[in-house]
This record gives sequence, C-alpha cells and structure tokens, in this order.
Amino acid sequence: MANQDFPLIFELSQESRTGYSLPEFDVPETNIDEQLGDAFVRKSEPDLPEVSELQIMRHYTALSTRNHGVDSGFYPLGSCTMKYNPKMNEDVARLTGFSHIHPLQPEGTVQGALSLMFDLQETLAEITGMDTVTLQPAAGAHGEWTGLMMIRAFHEGNGDFNRTKVIVPDSAHGTNPASATVAGFEAVTVKSDDRGLVDLEDLKRVVDEQTAALMLTNPNTLGLFEENIEEMASIIHEAGGKLYYDGANLNAILGYARPGDMGFDVVHLNLHKTFTGPHGGGGPGSGPVGVTAEFEPFLPKPILIKRNEEFVFDYDRPKSIGRVKPYYGNFGINVRAYTYIRTMGAEGLKKVSEYAVLNANYMMRRLQQEYDLPFEQHCKHEFVLSGKRQKKLGVRTLDIAKRLLDFGYHPPTIYFPINVEEAIMAEPTETESKETLDAFVDAMLQISQEAKDDPEKVQEAPHTTIVSRMDETKAARKPVLRYLKEE
Repeated sequence: MANQDFPLIFELSQESRTGYSLPEFDVPETNIDEQLGDAFVRKSEPDLPEVSELQIMRHYTALSTRNHGVDSGFYPLGSCTMKYNPKMNEDVARLTGFSHIHPLQPEGTVQGALSLMFDLQETLAEITGMDTVTLQPAAGAHGEWTGLMMIRAFHEGNGDFNRTKVIVPDSAHGTNPASATVAGFEAVTVKSDDRGLVDLEDLKRVVDEQTAALMLTNPNTLGLFEENIEEMASIIHEAGGKLYYDGANLNAILGYARPGDMGFDVVHLNLHKTFTGPHGGGGPGSGPVGVTAEFEPFLPKPILIKRNEEFVFDYDRPKSIGRVKPYYGNFGINVRAYTYIRTMGAEGLKKVSEYAVLNANYMMRRLQQEYDLPFEQHCKHEFVLSGKRQKKLGVRTLDIAKRLLDFGYHPPTIYFPINVEEAIMAEPTETESKETLDAFVDAMLQISQEAKDDPEKVQEAPHTTIVSRMDETKAARKPVLRYLKEE
C-alpha cells in the first residue's frame, strides 16, 4: 500500500509522445522470416509506453532517490559488512586499460591486468597466511563450495572416500551447511557453549573417521572470536579432517590474526565485504579462496602464474577440480579490492579492524541498558542483542526494525543467528562516525521507550516510508512480483 504523501505514478503514457527513435529498418522482411522462422516474428506492435525522454529521466531518477544504500544512509546490516565503497576504487576500475579489455584477448595484450591479478593473489595469501589463492569464485558462498570441493578432491585423491561429513557450528553463517550439502557432504551441527563459542566437548563427540572438515566462521555470527581454535585444529587434524575458515568476517581481524597461522587449510574471503567492492544489488561479488601447499594441485583451473617474466594462465592441472566460473573471476571487483589494499597499506588495514571493533563495542555497551545482551564479553566487528524485553510488551524485533525505517536507517539483521531469541545483529563497520553511531543508538533507545509508552506506534510502523507495512501473510502466500498495468 503506497503512502498517500508519496503517490506512486506509473501510468505516464500518452499517445504520440516519443522518447527515442529507432534507426531506419533496413532488413528485408522476407529475410527475417527465413532466418528466424514465422514463430519468432511479431505480428503486431508491442504495447510499449509512449513517454518523452524527460519523463523517463524524471521517473527513474525519482525511483533511485527512494533506494537506501551505504552512500545515502547508515546501513548496520549485521554479518554483511555494508561499509563505504571508496570512489577512488571506481576511478581505477574505469581506467580504459581495465574496463575496455576482453577476457578472450591474447595474454600478451593484457599483461597489466594479469599483473594486477597476480599481485592481488600474492597479497591476499599474505593477509590470510595461505600459500596460494585463486580469484575465480564469484561470491562468498561460491568460494565456500569451491573450498569444500577441493577438500573432497584431496580426501578422494588419498583414497579416503569415507569422509562424508562436514561439521558446522550453530553459530556459523547460514551458507555453510548449504555449501556443504551442495558439495556432496552431510552437514553435522556442533553446539555453542554458554559463552557463544564452539563447545569443545560437543565437538569431540561429533568428530569421527567420517569427518572431512570443520567449517568455522570466525569471528562467529555472534561477533565473538573463537578462543579455542588451536585445540579445535588439533581435534580435527588428529581425526584426519581439514579446517575450513569462513573469512566473511575478516574485517574484524585484519593485521592482527591470520587463518593460516591458526592451522586452517582452506579459507575464503569476500572482496565485496572486507575489501570494499560494491555489495548486494551493486555487486557482483568476489570470493577468492586461499589454500595451503597440499591443496594447490586441486585449485580451479586455469591458475595464473608468472613464467619467464610473463603472466600466463596454466591449464595443465590434472588434479584440478576444474573451472568454477567462466573466464577468471569478477575482474572489476578484483580491481576495486586491489586499489583499496594498496591505498590503505598494512597499517591502514590494521586500523580498519581497530575501528570496526571499537565502533561495535561502543554501540553494544550503550544499547545494553535497554536491550538484552545474551553474551557479555567484548565483541569484535558486530554484536547481537535480543528484543525479548520488548516482546513482553507486545513489540517484536520485526516491529523495531520497521520503526527504524522512520528514522532513515536500514535496520540491522533480525532473527539471525537463530540461536538467539528475537535476535538483532548490528555491524556498524569502521567507516561510520561517532555522531552517526550516537544518532542510531538514540533512535534505538527511543524505540525501546515507545515500546513501553506507546507500543501501537511501533507495531504499526513504518509511518513515513513510500510503502507502509504490508500484510505479511498475504505477501508470503500471494506475492505480487511484477508490475501489472491497470485495465
């Protein structure tokens, strides 16, 4: 239902208005019939709107102003790292030497681009403590699947076909068990202890001779750093399994800790998160995978190598799991990530983690006066609150998220992770100012007060947005997924 203060007008067409003229038709119609076949030739004019160029520009510009993005407002979407995307990245990605090349060009004509990719591989290997990196996977979950397929190939290469289980903590990213299943494994859950960390005794219970790997999100989705990683690594390795590191939350540990130093065998990164590539609808993503030397033969092919002072793709990889994406990854996102890393430098990347952790803890401590905090220890880059206190007053976490829209903020992630009742997961990132953090916290505190004094105001929110609250049941059962012209 549209808010009446902001009417949505889509029926703009008026007969004889023109916004663009197509070139003169110069193909004989008989040839079209012969080449396409009668079934593919239109018999009548398409029912297209008749609008002027100015109307088109105003229509889509108006729509664009109704989008919320990290450039227009605070976006504390927990577990997604919606940090600012520096415009310098965009300038470099648009250099003609990067933007006007084609993936099928001879390698000798794109040495600059290949040099950047090779340097990025080496840099990401250094940041993660891995021996080598592939840039081929197109996103985080794609990287997870790629890493698991290499683990599977490794075990099967050793004649060990019995390792069919991947252990996933209940505090992991939701993609972890899905990726394990798609890779042909059985996902086995390991519980968290009362501090939100992996329960070592439960881990020992589920590990057996069928264990292929442990997938660990660290810091986990509660924003907590796993304190017993070395012991976990020992448990898994002694059982013959491997350690997979979900590096989606690497923003919290840059310059302070490396998965390779912790004993991990495989790690994936999200360049569109930690390394400031556009996220979500502004994508695409990029999910490079780093591995230790024993996994290097199984990397997706081709791999980029330097041979006789020239960068070339090596296809002669008999143990490779094969190509996982056409060409070699999302090159534009790689350029943006490389630019960010080179701009920040080692000390700058370390500062990223410092401020991300500082901002998250500052917000968490201010909010815990009005919202339940299930785990009391300091968090890393994100934290999880519970709206149980407000739920007792009739205000759900969903209501709180809807009310935040009235303040101009994108809500935090809600109802995830699933091991926290009425979860509210917020990640401010390092790029936000103290003034922004304080304004958001003040809004959350005001909403908590409204839950006590005027719960209906929160329950019926949002009040100022283009689209007011929908009928959730009807939206789920009878969704309208495309615009239908009024008759």
